[in-house]
Amino acid sequence: MVTLPLTLQIYDESGKGTVTLSKAGSGLYYLLTFSAPPDNRLTPEMCFTLQHALDIVEDELLLVQKLPLVTTSGIEKFYSNGLNLELAKSTRGFWDDSFYPVLKRFLQFPTACIAVVNGHAFAGGFMMAMCHDYRIMNPSRGFLCLNEIEFGAPLKAPMSGIFRHKLTPAVYQKIVLEATRFTADLAIANHIIDAKGSLEDADEFIKARKLHKYCQSPAYGALKSEMWRDIIHFCDSPFEYEEKLMQESENIDEKRKKLRYSKVVNSKL
Repeated sequence: MVTLPLTLQIYDESGKGTVTLSKAGSGLYYLLTFSAPPDNRLTPEMCFTLQHALDIVEDELLLVQKLPLVTTSGIEKFYSNGLNLELAKSTRGFWDDSFYPVLKRFLQFPTACIAVVNGHAFAGGFMMAMCHDYRIMNPSRGFLCLNEIEFGAPLKAPMSGIFRHKLTPAVYQKIVLEATRFTADLAIANHIIDAKGSLEDADEFIKARKLHKYCQSPAYGALKSEMWRDIIHFCDSPFEYEEKLMQESENIDEKRKKLRYSKVVNSKL
């Protein structure tokens, strides 16, 4: 039997960090608070610890009392500043074993998941927040931003699919091709978040939407899995397979280019 609060330790290149599980004072939800200074990077260690914390919630806490799950950061300025890209590239199995499984867990987690975005959520941090069912954002601090275009990083299918399936094409374009920095006001106007507020507003948000009631359904996780099955499929596709598909597409384009060139040359003879 798990006793709350429970703190799990994280150790990575940024120093000591923690993921803490607790229960709200109101008794209305479980709270997962992650804190890895300075900016909650989603390192392999952070991803594994988040998954372990979700295992404890799913396999133990929800069996005793099924409640919504709220996540937030213990660092005032940041919800999460995303990945350490160089570390992600150099860590064998990072995408398949660390990052994509975190996204998948929130997408199909068998209770309502609410991200309280207290500060900046950039790139991978934005993706993780989007994989929750609901988002409450600090009205006075922080941006939501997918800034891969600014540092030349392509988006793989699981990353891009989150935004393509959850948002309108116009908003998707602003996020991916314009690296728009969304304040809470702009985010709610574009239906990226569900409310402006802080952790103190989580109780009323849950009550207003009756999430504490609806999450009792034994079909809750299955319903979510069906809603987001395309993104979940992408998360389950091996990273090397995605790379292979991209390479095959480039090879087809190269063949077509050569064919066009040969036709142009032959037409001049």
